[in-house]
Amino acid sequence: MLDGSRHENDAEHTWHLTAMAMLLHEYTSERNMNLLRVLKMLIIHDVVEIDAGDTFAYDAEGNASKFERESKAAKRLFGILPEDQKLALTQLWTEYEQRQTPEAQFAVALDRLQPLLHNYVTEGKSWKEHKVTSEQVLARIQAIRDGAPELGKLAEELIRSSVEKGYLAN
Repeated sequence: MLDGSRHENDAEHTWHLTAMAMLLHEYTSERNMNLLRVLKMLIIHDVVEIDAGDTFAYDAEGNASKFERESKAAKRLFGILPEDQKLALTQLWTEYEQRQTPEAQFAVALDRLQPLLHNYVTEGKSWKEHKVTSEQVLARIQAIRDGAPELGKLAEELIRSSVEKGYLAN
């Protein structure tokens, strides 16, 4: 995958994010972070894509309808479960999407950081394929700054370095 031979699947993405959460939670500004809640959010946040389909991060048109499509998918998928589980998973997914808690902000920060790291290691493979610019990537990393300011600084440095190395268009 990091050799550019194939795309990451959802299971790999989720595993990467949960491992990152366990290893990087010390970089959040929230000292009383509920790591278990973060892990649960990271496990559940993309399950709706099974039904709604994946939306490329820089697809403006696709992202315009993403929340609506994913909300319908969440209702359908979580609706299959017993009521208590349906409510618990719906709450986790909604919390992640709304980004109002420190746990949700950290989870979203990791979800934004992981593809940045992936692109850096693959010398901008996906960015180049989709003609993504540094301006687009910079706009998406505000979530990293919000959830983990130190990791936001790392993201800014990786973007700067990616432009210098030709991995990312300026």
